[in-house]
Amino acid sequence: MNIPRRVVSFLSSRGRKLATAESSTAGLIASLLADVPGSGSCLDIGFIVYSPTGKTRFLGIRKETMERFGLASEEVAREMAEGTLKLEGCAADIAVSNTGVADVTPDGGPPPGTQCFACSYCTRDAEVTTFSETHTFNGSRNDIRHDAALYALSRIETYFNLLSGSRTGGPMERS
Repeated sequence: MNIPRRVVSFLSSRGRKLATAESSTAGLIASLLADVPGSGSCLDIGFIVYSPTGKTRFLGIRKETMERFGLASEEVAREMAEGTLKLEGCAADIAVSNTGVADVTPDGGPPPGTQCFACSYCTRDAEVTTFSETHTFNGSRNDIRHDAALYALSRIETYFNLLSGSRTGGPMERS
């Protein structure tokens, strides 16, 4: 089974909804899910927040976080996912985010292909638990973006299973 189909099946079977906050993937995560029949039952909202201003104004990313760690950082990815779940209009209980570098940066930042991901889950005790990681991809700009989107989707169930095995009791339904 391909990754987007597996994610839709996983989310649907558990009655979960997903939100996305995407920078370098620019909506590809949500788009790959939307290609799957039945995805409407599990895809809530998606944000494309390419600029630092968009990250700050829409998702509440702290300027200090971006300045200290850089835009392509797990810290920014974490705040993106957590900020998405905090939005008043968000009905999702899982958020996945991506930020990174798909090609050469003029300011000597991270190497091309560096992608940072985070997955946040609302737990039964109404706490948000977040997992994050950095992965490097090779290829053209668009290959990197596509591979990053698939990778982000592939981590949703993995992190959910880690969370479910912890003392937090697993994700809860958001109203």
